Amino acid sequence: MVNSNQKFDCVNNGYIPFDINNTNKKNILDGILILQDGTYFLGRSFGAKEASSGEICFNTSMTGYQEILTDPSYAKQIITFTFPHIGNVGINAFDEEGDTNSVAGLVVRQHPTNPNNWRSEQSFNDWLIANKIPGISGIDTRNLTKIIRKFDSCNALISHDPEGDFNILELKNKLNLHPKMNGLHLSSMVSTKTKYLYNEKPHSFIKTKFNESSDFIPNVVVIDFGVKKNILRNLVNINANVTVLSEDTNIEAIKNIKPHGIFLSNGPGDPAATARKCNILLKSILELKLPIFGICLGHQILAISLGAKTNKMKQGHRGANHPVKNLLNSKVEITSQNHGYEVDQESLPKCFDITHISLFDESIEGLRHKTLPFFSVQYHPEASPGPTDSSYLFQDFLNLMKLNIKNAKTY
Repeated sequence: MVNSNQKFDCVNNGYIPFDINNTNKKNILDGILILQDGTYFLGRSFGAKEASSGEICFNTSMTGYQEILTDPSYAKQIITFTFPHIGNVGINAFDEEGDTNSVAGLVVRQHPTNPNNWRSEQSFNDWLIANKIPGISGIDTRNLTKIIRKFDSCNALISHDPEGDFNILELKNKLNLHPKMNGLHLSSMVSTKTKYLYNEKPHSFIKTKFNESSDFIPNVVVIDFGVKKNILRNLVNINANVTVLSEDTNIEAIKNIKPHGIFLSNGPGDPAATARKCNILLKSILELKLPIFGICLGHQILAISLGAKTNKMKQGHRGANHPVKNLLNSKVEITSQNHGYEVDQESLPKCFDITHISLFDESIEGLRHKTLPFFSVQYHPEASPGPTDSSYLFQDFLNLMKLNIKNAKTY
């Protein structure tokens, strides 16, 4: 039973998703997804049986659901997977991209089945329960995606009731209390609390090692705003000594490591809020004039620190098949992306050259400083999941550090 006073629209595909474990013997639609305008979907709950709210977004990737769900950049977001088969290969520890699972929930078409994969160590449902992540299945996710696209951004709430008894007005009022993403500084949720060294190598099937010789082993400091592990693996793959520091670190802690380069990581939330919070640190890093490489949030806050602004996108880029044009060589790279903000091209200071653009909407996907050794990309060259067309950027970072060491000291 749904108590809605008939004020809101139910968008439901009218079928009960198949449950291989038969955990819902009464075939009750015991889950609900409600959007900020009151539109709601009924489905079947799985994972954690609790209410959760966040900004709802969609991801078009056909593989890599575990990497997506453990990407710290998705903190406080409900992820809609447009690909129907999610959870069918289970969970394994190596594919986790972050140690803090802060995603708010997930929406899928098909109810998760028992895993069938030689790498699986845990069922998808058990992992979601352990990490307190609620899910809902039986949703027409492609129709939901069309609805989401009508909003500039949209908050949503997932809830569960064993009898399917929902008070829509009450749930909507609860959802209204959830803040919009603009102005939220979320990277503190996922940034490391302590300094650590990272030395895990990439997956065994990654054959390329960019820095085989040992004549130059760079010290790279990673400022962790929610860094993905595969970024760290790619830095190890250029033979770097990788030290990860919190966003709350200070410039003296960085200098003590005697870095050859600084990496600004991906992360969640509003980049303008993060840049304001970390303003002193970012200015001090720029004054070192060491090579800087930024990815995603790191790209945005590098631009902000040098005078640019960022905008909330009507619909962010989230998927593993986004075409990007490299303006330096006119090649097209297929990229993995996950961002809801973009660097505003009109505010971009003259010290930057645009190096990459999206072929979907011509938004900025890459920047390079004209006189200082700073560069960044909006997309994810480390993939995980996604293509590796842009993995050369880690080699570019290595080459920049090699070049810079001839002219500048380390600290």
